[in-house]
Amino acid sequence: MTHRFDPTSLREYDIRGIVGEALGPDDARAIGRGFATLLRRAGGHRVAVGRDGRLSSPMLEEALVAGLTESGCDVVRIGMGPTPMLYYAEATLEVDGGIQITGSHNPGNYNGFKMVFQHRPFFGEDIQTLGRMAAEGDWEDGTGTVTDYEILDAYVGRLMAGYAGGTFRIGWDAGNGAAGPVVDKLVKLLPGEHHTIFTEVDGNFPNHHPDPTEEKNLADLKRLVAEKSLDFGLAFDGDGDRLGAIDGQGRVVWGDQLLSVLAEPVLRVEPGATIIADVKASQALYDRIAELGGVPLMWKTGHSLIKTKMKETHAPLAGEMSGHIFFAQDYYGFDDAQYAAVRLIQALHVIGKSLTQLKDEMPAMINTPEMRFQVSDTRKFAVIDEILARLEAEGADVNRTDGARVNTPDGWWLLRASNTQDVLVARAEAKSQEGLDRLMAMIDAQLAASGLERGPQAAH
Repeated sequence: MTHRFDPTSLREYDIRGIVGEALGPDDARAIGRGFATLLRRAGGHRVAVGRDGRLSSPMLEEALVAGLTESGCDVVRIGMGPTPMLYYAEATLEVDGGIQITGSHNPGNYNGFKMVFQHRPFFGEDIQTLGRMAAEGDWEDGTGTVTDYEILDAYVGRLMAGYAGGTFRIGWDAGNGAAGPVVDKLVKLLPGEHHTIFTEVDGNFPNHHPDPTEEKNLADLKRLVAEKSLDFGLAFDGDGDRLGAIDGQGRVVWGDQLLSVLAEPVLRVEPGATIIADVKASQALYDRIAELGGVPLMWKTGHSLIKTKMKETHAPLAGEMSGHIFFAQDYYGFDDAQYAAVRLIQALHVIGKSLTQLKDEMPAMINTPEMRFQVSDTRKFAVIDEILARLEAEGADVNRTDGARVNTPDGWWLLRASNTQDVLVARAEAKSQEGLDRLMAMIDAQLAASGLERGPQAAH
């Protein structure tokens, strides 16, 4: 028995593709066989398996579980829920690894797998190894057992453990994603007044696409907050590992801005701690962390890379522009939007200001959204190398953590190659529109020097 994966499905942080085209039950089974084999060779034998609410998830789960057991691993099925619930199961149950079947924030016809191996992210080279093992049929044989474990209530209980927040009036939008049942239970336990929309799980996503980083997907939540004059609103992506928020006036509070609010209570408890954000985050965030007495650390984009860096630096908190927020203070260090929501409510109580007031107090910066444009996988990293070489020759102020982030008197601009798609990502931030125009001209000049232009936006 051997198996060949569609090469486009083996991504940097997970395995993902369109079901029926790049991904199907045979792939799921091969993933199970490879993962179980690696785990057994590392001395483990039990795996927790969860799934999101996509229509294809039960079918892929069945095939994955078959593969895991055929290679001799015992499986604990925790059923449907957000990805952080699987991470929680992996951190707290007597298991050696975990796999969540999820298409994350991709359209409904996608699905995929996020994996944890002996309490560490399983990504990059690990995923390529699964591909090689499948091609060679390098799998252990065995007969594992399957048990079901109801963990939803324990997970919700853990989200609320030690809760000491205030009483707010909050709108919640689960986007018909896997976070819905958790949100329904959470709002019954939280003090205050709560209004929820789209908490029933539906893999067709009939109301809007569950990606809170795109402002158009927050229209229903904005309407809810405005109609009921709520204090703020919270939104979740399809698998509940990314948080979106709006203030009482319906303004988006972006991922880096949420981090600047969440950092304050964390640094009161741990003065001088390191707080990590990705290269796309605003300079205002790094300045704010320093102002609060923390040590800001800029790191590469990608949830697996951030989690790894947190362990290395013992950072109590980290976040990405995309709304992944990671707490290691009083928690397990993984990205959990439900937990981040609870901690945000607590943070507002501790700080003693409304989210609207905090948004008002944030420095006025003009920035672009994340701009993405198609560049072939074979060319994208080479372009960044060319740009870095030119910038260094010019003596520019460059941070090379992840691509090129260039500081100028106007602000900063960024060009990096996506790890997961054939795109270059650009972003810029300035104190004025004129400054932003100058930064964009720099980006365009660098692209032109490498024979490219900032073309039409590539889809996520």
